[in-house]
Amino acid sequence: MNTAFVASINSTIVRSRCSLWTLVRAYFAVASRLLPDIAPRHAERLFTMPPRYAGRRAQPVDARRETVVAGSRSLAIWQAGPLGAPSVLLVHGWGGRGVQLGSFVAPLLARGYRVVWFDQPGHGESGGGAVALPDFVRALEALAATHGPFDAAIGHSLGAAAIGVALRRGLRLGRVVFVSAPSSINEHARNFARLLGITPLIREAMRRRLEHRYGVRFEDIDRIDELEQLHLPALFVHDGGDTEVRFDHALRLSARVPGARLIKTYGLGHYRLLREPSVVGAVVGFVGGNLAGLPAELPVLPRPAPIY
Repeated sequence: MNTAFVASINSTIVRSRCSLWTLVRAYFAVASRLLPDIAPRHAERLFTMPPRYAGRRAQPVDARRETVVAGSRSLAIWQAGPLGAPSVLLVHGWGGRGVQLGSFVAPLLARGYRVVWFDQPGHGESGGGAVALPDFVRALEALAATHGPFDAAIGHSLGAAAIGVALRRGLRLGRVVFVSAPSSINEHARNFARLLGITPLIREAMRRRLEHRYGVRFEDIDRIDELEQLHLPALFVHDGGDTEVRFDHALRLSARVPGARLIKTYGLGHYRLLREPSVVGAVVGFVGGNLAGLPAELPVLPRPAPIY
């Protein structure tokens, strides 16, 4: 399995998900047993190659496009709003792009904020190549140094996880919103291994390769108990039917952050909640300081709901 084949797998996954993963599983079923020295390297390559983004690409508003260097990476960033205004950072997740959180931009601008969004390392206009959570964290720290301080940050999925790790490393925010946030990189690796059909032995070899490469242990990334040290308003938003990151991740995380609020959504999955007007309104309201009016569930339905 060469680099070109790995890239092909990631770029075509949305078009032929079932048949492609059947092929990949068949490969790893053989490689895990007959090529134990090679299989971890191939698994690591797939684990760190983002899939091709298939969502909207147009920027939500006219924005200033800039470049920020984060280690060996060049990040494409956009910002809109007065330079001296309080600022909000939007952070997309794995396989996404900055425009994915575009629904938050106009409402935040209307409230007088400066809004900053960007393409994560290895995503969109920030180049290609292998990338992992530590790269996301370094990107946040670089943006805080060049475009901060940020009054708030809104993160989705792995981008939300990166915010959590960065906060534990000293990132300063006024308040934070975690949307569809995962609570464990180890659990993600186990799910990935099951998807590929690789053995626990190969999965652990892949983990050791990644830990050596980035100089950080999965165990240290997963220390969510350290979130108890945070003292800032935090909001978690998660769909009850999310099939990519289960709702219990939100329960685990929100229980660790003192005073955290949790909104459970219904029927919006892992991505649609980023575009749902009621969710956007609640999140923007929270960023603006509205804590008392936060609903516990969205969308709010009449009770009893009408029968259609």
